[in-house]
Amino acid sequence: MSNKNWIYSKRSVRMKSSVIRELLKVTKKPGVISFGGGLPAPELFPAKEISEIATKILKENPGNALQYGTTEGYPPLREGLAKRMKTIGVDCDPDQILITGGSQQGLDIIGRVFLDVGSPIITSRPTYLGAIQAFNAYNPEYLTLPSDENGMVVDGLEEMVKKNSPRIIYLVPTYQNPDGRTIPEDRRKEILRIAEEYNVPVIEDDPYSELCFEGSIPEHMISMAPENVILLGTFSKLLAPGLRIAWAITPKGYCYDRFVKMKQGMDLHTNTFGQHIIAEFLKTGVLDSHLKKIKEEYARRRNTMVECMHKYFPEDVTFTEPTGGLFLWVTLPEKINTTELLPTAVEKLVAYVPGSAFYPGGGGHNTMRLNYSFSSSEKIEEGIKRLGKLFKEAL
Repeated sequence: MSNKNWIYSKRSVRMKSSVIRELLKVTKKPGVISFGGGLPAPELFPAKEISEIATKILKENPGNALQYGTTEGYPPLREGLAKRMKTIGVDCDPDQILITGGSQQGLDIIGRVFLDVGSPIITSRPTYLGAIQAFNAYNPEYLTLPSDENGMVVDGLEEMVKKNSPRIIYLVPTYQNPDGRTIPEDRRKEILRIAEEYNVPVIEDDPYSELCFEGSIPEHMISMAPENVILLGTFSKLLAPGLRIAWAITPKGYCYDRFVKMKQGMDLHTNTFGQHIIAEFLKTGVLDSHLKKIKEEYARRRNTMVECMHKYFPEDVTFTEPTGGLFLWVTLPEKINTTELLPTAVEKLVAYVPGSAFYPGGGGHNTMRLNYSFSSSEKIEEGIKRLGKLFKEAL
């Protein structure tokens, strides 16, 4: 069959495969311990509870659960979510909540609603790769500020906003993917002050705040500035990513209808059956007991990884020690390029994500992201030992 000389959109030509998705193919090699994906532990999925709830729904309400639904989402799920959000300090109404097919769809909707070709976006460096991918379809201009141990710095933010009139400020402020850092309250307030003064919406991407290992969940930015923040949340890390159920909360009276119209054009509505299952999880309270279990296990795995890094890594290799979420961030001496080092790492049966993937404007050549939720404590120790040996040889 001959190749057809079809003409493709500039958008499709511009899009590239995810570094992480390509990496996952490489790590299928037998014996590789991968810290690359952002995968929850499959052995902790609540399969028994999902099975019981799904059976109950199919017996009692199959007509509705398997039918088309509203674009906004299954009403009992939106009501249950609004109640749950109040328990973690986010006061919202069900009619502010749009149920999406994973947070990735929420990011794409934001791109459709706010971005044109060349639209400026402000974010941190590093920032979430999935957001870069979603926004890249709209060909924006990225304006980035560096991160320190407290996330994105605010020095220079006001001048950047004043000069460039960005469409959005995008942040993962709590246990950020990729570096595990959390923006403290005073810095959040300053970001919000600037955003409100110059009329720039803040996108608070929040997949991880309920995976809090120490202390209490930091106050959400949407709670600090409910009229200027759009929050994205997801059940992918709390229950199971295969359900592809997430949500967006928009300010009252702002942009909700635009979000709904964009979603209608994308897929009409999110998976109805999955929405019914999660609504039942919220109604019965099973989610809380499940969260307690996974937080305890992820905290153990985080502790194992950090302890092993102190033990096996060279002294001039530094890393973050997050208090929640799924990731930590490693910084090597400047002379090391982690992208070039990756094939050697895979040969030694260990994998990571090179940090440069998380820098939309380039940079981060000597950094990497490690995930601790997927592997057992035993595999974490062996994998970190292998990385430590690799670093010593490279240095």
